[in-house]
Amino acid sequence: MRVVLQRVLRASVSVDGVVVGSIAHGLVALIGIEPDDTAADAEWLAAKTARARLFASPERDFDRSLRDVGGGLLCVSQFTLFADLRRGNRPSWQGAADASAAEPLVAAFARAGEAEGLRVARGVFGERMEVSLVGDGPVTLVIDSAATRERSRPSQGPGC
Repeated sequence: MRVVLQRVLRASVSVDGVVVGSIAHGLVALIGIEPDDTAADAEWLAAKTARARLFASPERDFDRSLRDVGGGLLCVSQFTLFADLRRGNRPSWQGAADASAAEPLVAAFARAGEAEGLRVARGVFGERMEVSLVGDGPVTLVIDSAATRERSRPSQGPGC
């Protein structure tokens, strides 16, 4: 599971010209799902999103979390995060989970954000969405649960 976080002054998502989700100051989360992702990935990434110190305090930059500042979280599904352009010019989507597997995990990420005490707004899974935002910084980060799983696996040791 991959989440691109962008710190914003405000953001909204519309479907067919109708705003379906909006936030003031906070984070936009573009959420991509891989076939091997699980609800545990969604929960871990939501907790990391809620606690990441991406906002300034009066004393210093990058000192307060989304929870600390009472900011909103706008969740938008984004299967294109797993596009592969290594061969040719048309992206391959083989790295992205199919919709039936991805939709519940995007929803799980949003619910886990709410469980962390965040005010969560959502896009509409599978719809063509128009995302509008005013970036703050700009501050944009990528968090990938697969990279974390790789680092946390125990070493096999020599000769294994």
